[in-house]
Amino acid sequence: MGENSELKLFEDKKIRAKWDEKKEKWYFSVVDIVAILTDNDYQGGRKYWKTLKMRLNKEGSELVTNCYQLKMEAYDGKLRDTDVMTTEQILRLIQSIPSKKAEPLKLWLAQVGKERIDEAYDPEITINRALDTYRKKGYSEEWINQRLKTIDIRKEFTDELKEKGIEKSKDFAILTNILTQAWSGYSVKEYKKLKGLKKENLRDNMTNMELVLNMLAETSSTEISKSKNSKGFKEVEDSVKKGGNIAKIAKEQLEKETGKKVISDKNAKEIRKLNS
Repeated sequence: MGENSELKLFEDKKIRAKWDEKKEKWYFSVVDIVAILTDNDYQGGRKYWKTLKMRLNKEGSELVTNCYQLKMEAYDGKLRDTDVMTTEQILRLIQSIPSKKAEPLKLWLAQVGKERIDEAYDPEITINRALDTYRKKGYSEEWINQRLKTIDIRKEFTDELKEKGIEKSKDFAILTNILTQAWSGYSVKEYKKLKGLKKENLRDNMTNMELVLNMLAETSSTEISKSKNSKGFKEVEDSVKKGGNIAKIAKEQLEKETGKKVISDKNAKEIRKLNS
């Protein structure tokens, strides 16, 4: 999905959502909500919303005039402009559609909002939720502990990049790619291809050792960057290359001692099977 976008689950149905950090509001895909309320698939929900939207527009409803679009990943994998509404607007929309799912969906919306507020004040909730998710997927406790550490290290790394003036998501992606290439010898795209991945998270498909070396690359880059006063992309790029090289040296030394390659083509499914 797009930046700051998530897939939420209501019962077994997917709802595309986006969290606005500045406004501190959720925006939900209207079509996804309508499909659930009308017990339709995506195409059925889209047709129903098109008809309802015309009726509400004729009635001069503020729901339509205040409804706007955000780019979200469509079900064909492409980013498309999508009608979205806030929680408050969705609650009003529910009143326009007779549905047995109305009350359960209202409770679900309240819970989604509460989770985000709770997490803002207590980061431990986020960590516990991540723990529970990885356990349900079948990862080992050792792997989960490593993965949670990577989240913390990654945040320190990105915070330092922001401190040095990196703001665009494209630049974060470029620097991440430079870092990955520096220590592993693979670009992010090549690394994913090696593991047979498409849109899956690369870190969720790394072995324990791959996670450790990626953390070493990021934390080394963070410390090198902190030691410099100058800001800007070029300075950060230099720190990232040097940090990645430290992890590369560690990787090569380990491979020399063990006679085994660190970079693995194993993905999450195979990693979980090994640990089961």
